[in-house]
Amino acid sequence: MTKRVLVTGASGLVGRTLMKALVTHGYEVHGLSRQQRDSDTPAIRFYRWDVTGGTLDADCLEGVTAIIHLAGEPIGALPWSNKRKRIIRESRTQSIALLYDALRRNPSHEVRTVISASATGYYNHRGDEWMTEDKPPANDFLGGTCVAWERGVSAGKDMGLRTVSLRSGLVLSADGGIYRQLTNIVDKGLGVVPGSGRQWVPWIHIEDAVKMYCFAMEHSGISGVYNMVAPDPVIFSQLIRVIAAERRKPLWLPKVPAVLLKAVLGQMSELLLSSTRASADKIRNAGFKFKYPSIGDAAKALTH
Repeated sequence: MTKRVLVTGASGLVGRTLMKALVTHGYEVHGLSRQQRDSDTPAIRFYRWDVTGGTLDADCLEGVTAIIHLAGEPIGALPWSNKRKRIIRESRTQSIALLYDALRRNPSHEVRTVISASATGYYNHRGDEWMTEDKPPANDFLGGTCVAWERGVSAGKDMGLRTVSLRSGLVLSADGGIYRQLTNIVDKGLGVVPGSGRQWVPWIHIEDAVKMYCFAMEHSGISGVYNMVAPDPVIFSQLIRVIAAERRKPLWLPKVPAVLLKAVLGQMSELLLSSTRASADKIRNAGFKFKYPSIGDAAKALTH
């Protein structure tokens, strides 16, 4: 029997890596994208959708038994105007609603499982306190966005679906994202620390992130919410020091005052200044094994 998975956010950093991993493990993959795309891999086919316009190529669901939902506007791409905040939230809630609508219109569908991204922004700034999945959300934009996002995903339970939301920390990859930005700065000898540098950074190596999506999809006992973070959180200044050491670069480490970051970035400065010490205990207790549990392991793998 063919194993077929639908992946949204197929053009993103995690989505691209995930689809390749799924094919390697014997899956056929249907990818949803806003643009018409061709695939150079027979096991991957792309379909179009327009979340804002509420349209979806229903053929994307043919033979699909699981959906891995990664779609959403990038949080750190632009300053958070009220319009931008609305776009960020609606891109997450409307996209899952569109998928569920398509499933309701097709009662003969074979989908049984929905695994979705979420974010540790659910907790946002919580100092040194360990954030387990039962902690309440932050009463701010990021917290509210994650609550709405996860609520939209869990609505699938009313349709008999097994749903999982994985609250991801920063995904570290040599191919792009925050890690590439940090290494570019360090390589120039310009490593800086936002605020005090004592804020906890929840992170995960991209291979472990992809592995966790697959783990959640393939294990029927997994449901609800799990933190997608490595078990060894670090403070920001330590993260920069580890990157510099692995790349053998000298480090000039000035601290950028929080007030300056807020003046330049506005509310988006929360991404750099918030301290989130997220626990990986729940997913580990479910049987997940990390390939890169420590930031030293991860940085070494990303550098070499």
